[in-house]
Amino acid sequence: MNKRSAAAQQTRANLIETGLALAEELGLEGLSVNAVVAGAGVSKGTFFHHFPDRVSYLVALHRRFHDVLFAEMMSIIDDMPPGGKRLAAAADAYLDGCLRDRGVKALLLEARGHLPIAEEVTRRNRMSVDVVAADFEALGAEHPRQSARLWIAATAECALMELELGHRDSAARDALNALVR
Repeated sequence: MNKRSAAAQQTRANLIETGLALAEELGLEGLSVNAVVAGAGVSKGTFFHHFPDRVSYLVALHRRFHDVLFAEMMSIIDDMPPGGKRLAAAADAYLDGCLRDRGVKALLLEARGHLPIAEEVTRRNRMSVDVVAADFEALGAEHPRQSARLWIAATAECALMELELGHRDSAARDALNALVR
């Protein structure tokens, strides 16, 4: 990679990291292009060079947030045999990450009304089904992929409950884990 490409990648990464940092403070409405470029110390032209519009930028924030969460989850469950304990560990990793970055999670939830973000959520959920369907097979589920999809939805709902509370909800997590015992 040449210096120009490396600099462009660094600028794009800086714009994304700036948005992630501003998300908790500003929310969706406050996370304007002006706020991002001011925080990143770049021009609007630079922003639009990397992102054709604000929604594309929000999709990039969504991907970055979930890429980190997915990598954390996979590092925890990779060596575990498929089953209920692995699902519990995956859920804890996801839920803990959502609590750690509450502002980003809240912003991304607000942004789901934008079709490209809804499509990204669907893509990410399919990817997650590909991972956890093996757990439901190990548990003897008659329909492992459908069971995985429903469990993913329940895990996302648990994240919403914790987001509203602002802290871990042990009862909700216990109820989530009881679904796969």
